Amino acid sequence: MSDSDIKQGYRIKDIEPSQRPRERLEKEGEAVLNDAELLAILLRMGMKGLSAVQMGQHLLYRLGGLEGLQRATFDEMCAIDGIGPAKAAQIKAAIELGRRLARRKPEERVIITSPQDVADQVQYKMVSLEQEELWVLLLDTRNHHLRTEHLYRGSLNSSSVRIAEIFKAGIRHNAAALIIVHNHPSGDPSPSPEDVHLTRMLIEAGRMLELPVLDHVVVGVHGLSSIKALSPELW
Repeated sequence: MSDSDIKQGYRIKDIEPSQRPRERLEKEGEAVLNDAELLAILLRMGMKGLSAVQMGQHLLYRLGGLEGLQRATFDEMCAIDGIGPAKAAQIKAAIELGRRLARRKPEERVIITSPQDVADQVQYKMVSLEQEELWVLLLDTRNHHLRTEHLYRGSLNSSSVRIAEIFKAGIRHNAAALIIVHNHPSGDPSPSPEDVHLTRMLIEAGRMLELPVLDHVVVGVHGLSSIKALSPELW
C-alpha cells in the first residue's frame, strides 16, 4: 500500500465526536472501550475505505483476537495492509508494557493462597502460548512466591516429563513447596486423565523428597482448573 493511500485513510478525527475512542476514554474511562477502539487509539488512522476503528476490527479478525495479536511477530503485523512498521511498533510496545506490568512484583513477595493467585501470576503470558508448557511455582514456608521455573514445552504426559527435573529447581532454590501449572492451548482448562495421572506421580515423588506439591493448576483462555479442587483424594 502506498503512502498516498495511507494519507487518504480515515482518521479518528473523521469520526463523529461523540463516538471518537479517545474522547470517550477521556470522558468515560478506558474500560468502556472495546478491543477495536483501544487499537484505534494506537493506530490513529485506518486505511482507504476503513476507519481507524474498522481497521482495529480487521486486525483482530486477521490475527485471531487479542491472543493472536499478542502472539503475532513484528513481520506478521507489517504484512497486513495498512499496518506499517510504525504502527506495528506501537502495538508491540503497548503489548510489552502490559506484559511487564502483569509480571511486576511488589517489594513484598506475593502470597499464593488459591488457584486464582496462581493464575494471576501466569495466565497473561500462558494464554498466548501456542504449545503446552509446564511451569513450576516455587514457594517458601509461608507460601510466598519465590520464582517461576519454565520446564517443559510440547505435549505433556507422564512419559515425556522427567519427575526429577520438576523437583530439581525446588531443591536448588531451597523451596518449601511447589505448585505445578500448565496451559491448554485449546482454551479449555479441564484437566485430562493424563494430567491427573501426572499429578498423582508428582505428589508421590514430593512426599518422598519432603517437597510437597500443593496443587496442579491448568489455565486456558476460558478460565482455570485446580486438580486439587477436582480430585482432593489425590492429596
